[in-house]
Amino acid sequence: MQEGISGKIANFFINSKLTILLMVALMIIGTYSSFLIPREEEPQINVPMADVMVGYPGASPSEVESRVIKPLEKVISNIKGVEHIHSMAMNGQAMMVVQFYVGENSEDSYVKLYDELMKHQNMFPQGVYQPMVKTRSIDDVPMLGLTLWSEKYDD
Repeated sequence: MQEGISGKIANFFINSKLTILLMVALMIIGTYSSFLIPREEEPQINVPMADVMVGYPGASPSEVESRVIKPLEKVISNIKGVEHIHSMAMNGQAMMVVQFYVGENSEDSYVKLYDELMKHQNMFPQGVYQPMVKTRSIDDVPMLGLTLWSEKYDD
């Protein structure tokens, strides 16, 4: 069976006495480089995010979706800088997480979101509460989530 180019390269390094020297040299260069490269434990990554909560008492999740979430998604998606919108409809309320592009100015993003929500407040049906905006940052994500479970414990 004929060897391809990768087989020839592998055989060269398997049979060569330079392999160990080359590995040691690369490890020294890598270690030296790791000391030269500036690093930070918590780099300052700016990803503006906001939770938008809207109450609609007495409405089913399907009503909340059709009357609150769909129109709000159209309005919010038109805001410059919005990357993702994650929505959730529940009994009597809607919750949306609006994520802007990395590097967007947080203050400007939140102001644009709030202005757009207030500008289109009249499009909601009667009984829908004013949208509440709660700002978030990338640091608000928990590092660890624990769930404690037992067959013996009962509420």
